[in-house]
Amino acid sequence: MSILRLDKYLADAGIGTRSEIKKYIRQGFVCVNCTKATNPDIKINPKTDQVSFKKQLIQLAEFEYYILNKPSGYVSATKDNASPTVLSLIKSNRKDLFPVGRLDKDTEGLLLITNDGALSHRLLSPKHHVNKTYYAVVEGEVTSNDICAFEQGLIIGAEDLPAAMPAKLTIIEPYNAQANLSYVHVTIQEGKFHQVKRMFQAVGKKVVYLKRIQMGSLILPPDLSPGDYRPLTEEEHKTLLKCISHS
Repeated sequence: MSILRLDKYLADAGIGTRSEIKKYIRQGFVCVNCTKATNPDIKINPKTDQVSFKKQLIQLAEFEYYILNKPSGYVSATKDNASPTVLSLIKSNRKDLFPVGRLDKDTEGLLLITNDGALSHRLLSPKHHVNKTYYAVVEGEVTSNDICAFEQGLIIGAEDLPAAMPAKLTIIEPYNAQANLSYVHVTIQEGKFHQVKRMFQAVGKKVVYLKRIQMGSLILPPDLSPGDYRPLTEEEHKTLLKCISHS
């Protein structure tokens, strides 16, 4: 963890706002290495300095990891002037959290929220071949020809741009002829803009519902309702690190 201002460290740890922390320092409630702090601007090294508040040692984790079941209507961004963001669903004092990748505003499902930039890069970079699997309801009948087209890689942009990487398309329920709907899983290793929707457009079909159910080794918990989240378990974190180290 990098060097931090004392007030930021305590704010990130949930002790209070910057103004509240300044008041606590004036009241003598904050100590650094057993000495009462007098200045909120002093720099501390979280790895070597001991910070206490009202005689209780404060330990701030370097990284936080949350698995969120993103609901429709939320933007996968840290800020947006028009719509609520996924970060508004996370109750954390950390100011450096961000969503790993983007889900469309109307897309639901698994979204990892963290402040670990290195892990995010490994998960999102196409060269690391990390699978992202989606459940999709598609207007039109998905056929074996579509499965082959996805496997070969589809042109989803201008003709002079590279095709999307090969993707795995699996039919998981029989075609509903009365509703004209197909139910499928799609696994991709990229994250192009509206990629899954554009891939189906390329084969003449329309996605009417989309939910991400897996990213790398992370699987959307069945008991996590849209809008709910929880920290990653230690086992989930270890397995995810193992997954990206082998990719």
